Amino acid sequence: MPLSTLKYTNGEVTVVWKPATCIHSRICWTELREVFDPQKRPWVNMDGGTTERIIDQVRKCPSGALSYFLNQEMEASTGSSVVSEEAKIINIQITPNGPILINTDCHIKHSNGEEETKQGVTALCRCGASSNKPYCDGTHRKIEFKG
Repeated sequence: MPLSTLKYTNGEVTVVWKPATCIHSRICWTELREVFDPQKRPWVNMDGGTTERIIDQVRKCPSGALSYFLNQEMEASTGSSVVSEEAKIINIQITPNGPILINTDCHIKHSNGEEETKQGVTALCRCGASSNKPYCDGTHRKIEFKG
C-alpha cells in the first residue's frame, strides 16, 4: 500500500512529502543531511536547520514530492491561518534536433563553481558538441544532430 502525504513541522514551516511522487533524486538529503536523512525514522528532522534553509532545500526538489507552507499565526481573536506557496511551473521545451529551452529565469551553477542567473529563455546544449557548454551555440545544425 503506497504511503499517503506526510507532514513535518517546526512551528514556522511545514514540509509536505508525497512519497508516491518522489523520484529519489537525493538532492534533499545530499545537500541538507541535518534535516533530510533517509537512514533515520522519521527521515525529516525539522529541528536540523533553519526555516530559511529548509525552504531553500525544499524548493530544489525536482519532482515536487517535497513542498512546504508557512504557519503564520494571526491575532488570537482571529485564530490561525496557513499561507501556502505553490510550486512554480517552469516551461521546458525539448526542441526537435535542437537544444533544451528553459522559458524562465534560472540560476546556473557551473562545474567550476561559477554561478550566474540567466533571464528569459535559456538554450542548453543537447547534442554535446557546443563550444559554449552548457549553452547551445547552434553546432547541432552543423553536425546534423538527431534527437
